[in-house]
Amino acid sequence: MTQSTAPPLVAPGDPPPTDADASPPAPASTERSPGRSTARSARRSLAGAALAAALRLRRVSGLIAVLLLWWLGSGQGWLGSTTPSPGSVWSAAVELVRSGEYTHHLGVSLERVGKGLAIGIPLGIALGLAAGLTRAVEDVIDAPIQAFRMLPHLALAPVFIIWFGIGETSKTMLILIGPIFPLYINVLHGIRGVDNRLVEAARSCGLSRWGLTRRVILPGALPQILVGLRQALGIGWLTLVVAEQTATTSGIGYLMTDAREFLRTDVMFVVLVTYALLGVLSDLLVRLVERRALAWRRGYTGR
Repeated sequence: MTQSTAPPLVAPGDPPPTDADASPPAPASTERSPGRSTARSARRSLAGAALAAALRLRRVSGLIAVLLLWWLGSGQGWLGSTTPSPGSVWSAAVELVRSGEYTHHLGVSLERVGKGLAIGIPLGIALGLAAGLTRAVEDVIDAPIQAFRMLPHLALAPVFIIWFGIGETSKTMLILIGPIFPLYINVLHGIRGVDNRLVEAARSCGLSRWGLTRRVILPGALPQILVGLRQALGIGWLTLVVAEQTATTSGIGYLMTDAREFLRTDVMFVVLVTYALLGVLSDLLVRLVERRALAWRRGYTGR
């Protein structure tokens, strides 16, 4: 037995009803209230800001720990009776800045290391590229470079003074020698570390030698090249320390030598902190370049 539904009542003279007249019920409004969305966005912004602040604090926590240990060690006599406290070093730095002595010597040192690195870094990269891209060049220059790399270049300071005199040329030459070797090795091994299957695939696509170098080899070797750049900058600052300790009348190295003669340990520590900060800033600069140039890389970042 089937159940039948009664047809809708239609007044005489009216047209019959159609499906279009049976409109579906209006859906319930799903629009969120503006106040709730604003509160949720504010909570997310606060959470993001708190996380960013925590990460920044974690990155500088090591330096803060070193400063605390320095402060405790100088106050308790753990580092010797002549070790100045961070407060006395800060006072000495303020005094040197106000007198203009610090900025003068710092400017001279920055000019020296800038000249040396401006020559040494391109030279090391060029040698590494030539040896990495051409096997014949590697066979010719690799053995002499490896032999010179084994020499302590800081011990060449007296030799360079004999060759180039006691002026700026000997200091610039000593600074530019240091970055060549780490850059050469990292560029060479970065190129040789590129997967040969990628090279063969690029060649099968018809890439020229220049296109292969620009699109495949250099991007693949870039992480290793930037590691070599970080090492080269560190060696440049280390060489500057030695270069300014002999036969010089300006620079922050001379400032340390002069402070040693007058037993100004606070000034000596000002120079040491300056060297450390310059090294940290240069390393941060390279890491910033690395973060942007290698944005495509998805490597392991630790836990």
